[in-house]
Amino acid sequence: MQLVFSDAQYWEDFLPLTFTRPIAEMRCGILTFSERWQKILDNTEVSWFTEMYLQQKYNEPEKRESLFLVPNFLPTETVVQQIKDLKQGEALVYEDELVAAKINMDGFSLHQIEKMTDIKEELVFFKKPTDLFTYNREAIDFDFELLTKGKTSQELSPTNGFLGNREDLFIEEGAEIEFSTINTKTGKIYIGKNAEVMEGCNLRGPIALCEGSKFNLGAKIYGATTVGPHSKVGGEVSNIIIFGYSNKGHDGFVGNSVIGEWCNLGADTNSSNLKNNYGNVKLWNYRTKDFQDTGLQFAGVIMGDHSKTAINTQLNTGTVIGVASNIFKEGFPPNLIENFSWGGFKDDERFKLDKAYEVAEKVMARRKVSLTDEDKSIFKHIFENY
Repeated sequence: MQLVFSDAQYWEDFLPLTFTRPIAEMRCGILTFSERWQKILDNTEVSWFTEMYLQQKYNEPEKRESLFLVPNFLPTETVVQQIKDLKQGEALVYEDELVAAKINMDGFSLHQIEKMTDIKEELVFFKKPTDLFTYNREAIDFDFELLTKGKTSQELSPTNGFLGNREDLFIEEGAEIEFSTINTKTGKIYIGKNAEVMEGCNLRGPIALCEGSKFNLGAKIYGATTVGPHSKVGGEVSNIIIFGYSNKGHDGFVGNSVIGEWCNLGADTNSSNLKNNYGNVKLWNYRTKDFQDTGLQFAGVIMGDHSKTAINTQLNTGTVIGVASNIFKEGFPPNLIENFSWGGFKDDERFKLDKAYEVAEKVMARRKVSLTDEDKSIFKHIFENY
């Protein structure tokens, strides 16, 4: 059966991270929401119900019987079974929001739904960017069990120091860890296929280092932290998520943050995650077009895809950075940095679209990935409309 991931309720709430992807393709824990649900439901026949300009890259649903799913939550075993047991015309509702339905996508309408059942259990539900790092511990625990059940970890090299329960450390095939300290007393640690933890690193779980990624020499990693595939992290980080294909390779601190794909943080880039008055952090909300109180004392940076900082960049507490922004001027840039900003400050000129294509092609080629015509079309839409 076709699995349809829906952006209907929440897409705008996750900007700038969703400018370039549907919600289902965001990463939290070890997996993306899409990868998690495909594994849970043993179904790889997927499509996306998202913004029109994204549909050229993310396939529209075929007009046939489908499982329609809002992907941005962690299900319990009971809820998974409820989803699997849905019959045509039935739906599940959580906190007055439809989250799953068995429907026909030919002329999709809520009128097709004949029976709605409320989910009674409390779920971990992600409704905004800060939820990704706030609930990352829960997501890492969920994915750890999902991915490692019935599998055997590689042995940890005796050159390393270890604290905690060995069952809470899983090392995939081809991963390397030498002369580092590993602490699972504070949370599970997952080291992905062909990942590398270089000498002198200090890891304090929960942590997920995904396939082909690296912790550089002497990195200090506090949980709950996820580094998506083919990324590099050095210096000090705490409770951050990197979606993938991004680098924070040098010294400098980033905490309580979410960083998209194809980003690069220059050497000694630092992001504050705590205000001097210890007050709640406000973040720009693209839906309300205003700064909103997050209710959090700790919140750093939310960075859209393909954005970059120069060496010695200093980012204020609660900074939101759009897509393909370049931050390189002296001083603290504002708390909202627009898409395609060339400099990082308000009223700076925009990064020219053809140059943005050129840089993206070079950056992606280093990972043997091509910038497609669909990617360029998404860039162009963001450039012209946001």
